[in-house]
Amino acid sequence: MPLEFGLWRVDDRPVRVATRPMPMESRLEELIEADPEMLGRPLLLIGRQVQTDHGKYVDLLGMDSEGGLHVLELKRDRTPREVVAQVLDYGSWVQELANEQVRDIYTRYARSRGLVEELDEAFALRFGGSPPEVLNSSHTLTVVASEIDAATERIVTYLASGYRVPVNVLFFRYFEDEGRSYLARTWLMDEAEAVAPVAGTKGRGKQEPWNGTDWYVSFGDEPGGRSWDDALRYGFVSAGGGDWFSRTLRSLPSGARIFTHIPKVGYVGVGTVSGEPKPFQDAVLTVAGESRRMADLSLRGSYRPHGGAAEETGGEDRREWVVPVDWEQAVPREKALWRTGFFANQNSACKLRAHFTIEEVSRHFGIG
Repeated sequence: MPLEFGLWRVDDRPVRVATRPMPMESRLEELIEADPEMLGRPLLLIGRQVQTDHGKYVDLLGMDSEGGLHVLELKRDRTPREVVAQVLDYGSWVQELANEQVRDIYTRYARSRGLVEELDEAFALRFGGSPPEVLNSSHTLTVVASEIDAATERIVTYLASGYRVPVNVLFFRYFEDEGRSYLARTWLMDEAEAVAPVAGTKGRGKQEPWNGTDWYVSFGDEPGGRSWDDALRYGFVSAGGGDWFSRTLRSLPSGARIFTHIPKVGYVGVGTVSGEPKPFQDAVLTVAGESRRMADLSLRGSYRPHGGAAEETGGEDRREWVVPVDWEQAVPREKALWRTGFFANQNSACKLRAHFTIEEVSRHFGIG
């Protein structure tokens, strides 16, 4: 049985506040939209009255910090069979949504309400970071009601506990006291009983599509280490200090377009890889039309491994690896570009799928 709330007003003695039938169940959708924190879990609402491929409408669609989707369906006085069948039908639809479809749903919702139109930016404002590369990796189903009958409770509990269906019921209790109205919430099953969100289908489209050209590069501009001033002046990116740091940078193919980001600073350059990765001691860069050994250049940064001249320590390659780059547009660190919702990653290099980042950085730097 669901947890039952009691509410008392404390004066000279405790007076129990009466529970009333909720006269505003039709308004619950508006109340939740106005303050999603009412649900007791951090969610970003991405759609309201979202039409499915089957001609039905999902009351509210939300997203959690992991990119999982949450279907919220109000009971609206329907029978147990109707409301449970409806939310299961929505689950069968939502699990197939591709990354682009999820983003389109949010864009339509945002435009209709004058909100930030880019999902990446809205996600960052809500959760404090860029969205995961894979959206809709899981989904949960929630029936929102002021009360349910015993049959609905049995059906939902049976599906969740017996068949691991990610469905639960969120109750709102309505109280009135001396002209004021109050809402309290509770769940049919607590988190220990409820099943984990079910993984979505592994079909194509869960990630943003990659254009086959653009890459993200993280350039660690650090005192006593590599220097962005050097990279800007001579045309290169680099990474080292261990296999984990250099491995992804060494995978950059010649001709790749790279969007270069200094961690906690912003994007500072876009350019094209013009040569193969080489260890610092073997790296050759083109300076004023001439090929020059990087080790012979006047450099502000240090690109030799810690601990002396040893190139490998304990079987791990700690050398600084250098990739030549022809900068299409690059700026000093002080003029770096950063916006809420931009893509950032700990890897030294990875495929850049974040269209919002690509479009905004390209626009800022005047790149086609």
